[in-house]
Amino acid sequence: MKGKQYLLTAVAVLSLIALFVFGKIDTQKSTFSHKDASVISFNITDYIQNAKGKLSISQQEFLNKKENSIKRGDINIQQVHEYETLATFWKDSTMLLPPYLYYLAESAKLDNSEKNLTFAARLILDSMRVEENVPLKSWEAETAVSLFKKAIEIDPNNVDLKVDLGSCYVYGKGMIGDATETMKGIQQLLQVVRNDSANMKAQMVLGIGGVISRQFPKAVERLEKVVKSQPGNLEAVSWLADAYAGKGDKGPAIKWYEYSKKLVNDKKYSKEVDDRIKALNSEH
Repeated sequence: MKGKQYLLTAVAVLSLIALFVFGKIDTQKSTFSHKDASVISFNITDYIQNAKGKLSISQQEFLNKKENSIKRGDINIQQVHEYETLATFWKDSTMLLPPYLYYLAESAKLDNSEKNLTFAARLILDSMRVEENVPLKSWEAETAVSLFKKAIEIDPNNVDLKVDLGSCYVYGKGMIGDATETMKGIQQLLQVVRNDSANMKAQMVLGIGGVISRQFPKAVERLEKVVKSQPGNLEAVSWLADAYAGKGDKGPAIKWYEYSKKLVNDKKYSKEVDDRIKALNSEH
């Protein structure tokens, strides 16, 4: 499982550059459709069955045996083990992420320990943040939310879990156009910063939520705090630039876009940012 965690982390780091600067850089538009997100659902069972059909006969027999063991098993620890075995199979044998995350989540829910619930939830959150398929992103958001809620029931004073839960709402369905979900995340995160205004992770996601909900002045205020505290935080810097752009303050927006180029130091990245600055200057 650690190998997959490292893979997800690497993917997230590489994809964040595109997601937080190129994918959402125009604050006047959304690359996602709220209608699509609410009408089209992702069925993990169908996905797994379709994926199984493309495997070898021996692999299908192995999966069927494990799935039947779960149905017949009446010992909790045995079922947890079978879920973990299935998760490992999909991770190692197919490199298909949704089945791996699904069985990891099922195992964590059955085990019901804070450690495993949090581990699975954070892996799904990492995947969800860079996922571009709307139905899959929605499913990941719902799954991660359910896991974080269970973990918080076990440890209700864990601030990090509360921030992660709020992040699920903002980065998940909030990012694809569901204003209600964005507000859920904002309310969750406000509970954290009211008790600890120095929680920069919560402040950053609140700022991002502000950009998504077009509350640009509030977004600028929060993201400025984060960038002041964490000047190397590319995610905060890029969203701050977008917040200023959405607010109509081209000067500060360009300042932070230029600063983000220094943080990344990549020719392709710099070109994309230069194109954005050119488009911003042409806006009336």
